[in-house]
Amino acid sequence: MTGKAIRVRRKRALRDIHGPVHAGSFLRERTILVNCASREFSRVFVHEVFHFAWLRLGNGRRHSYEDLLRREWSERARGELGWSAEWRKRALSPRDSESRSRRWREYCCESFCDTAAWLYSGVRRHKEFTLAVRFRNRRRAWFGLVSERGPFSI
Repeated sequence: MTGKAIRVRRKRALRDIHGPVHAGSFLRERTILVNCASREFSRVFVHEVFHFAWLRLGNGRRHSYEDLLRREWSERARGELGWSAEWRKRALSPRDSESRSRRWREYCCESFCDTAAWLYSGVRRHKEFTLAVRFRNRRRAWFGLVSERGPFSI
């Protein structure tokens, strides 16, 4: 990864509009607030850092990742690699993907961040890793191709 420093701070009782959360990223302020158990920190931290990477990924790569998810959707892939993507995926309709609705774009971002956390946090097993192995392998390959072009920019 390459980019300016990101400040990480603990904050109790962290919430977003949907309720309690483990962490939150504030991209313009380059700050991550964290409220999670120590055993969850690496997974949560990597997820949050990759929100900064998603912002700087560029439309071409974002659309490429969306195409990967559309293929999964067409193959009726169930499960995800984290709850933040899972609950958003469950709320999608076929029209969301076709129209690139806000709901779809938010799902894609959370899926990207959850996948990065699965790949790079060092956590090998977790109850939230419910996506089938064949889809995990495709995502691993996508991240591999993208990272061959250089480090992720944050």
